Amino acid sequence: MSFQAYLDNVETKTGKSAEQLKSIAIGKGLANEDGLAPGVKPGAIIDWLKSDFDLGHGHAMSIVAYFKGKRT
Repeated sequence: MSFQAYLDNVETKTGKSAEQLKSIAIGKGLANEDGLAPGVKPGAIIDWLKSDFDLGHGHAMSIVAYFKGKRT
């Protein structure tokens, strides 16, 4: 599955784009415009996405990668 397919599946499942999820994460102090907020580990993002959006590990990891700047 391509990276974009992961992002598309996340949007289908959550109703939120990767950019919208990033905005929510910024509001929660988990991320900033440059990536993960200082001191935040990927596991915190994964736990949040699993808990609040019922995402699986692979899809949550794709969002972490998006937060860190991956686009393709």
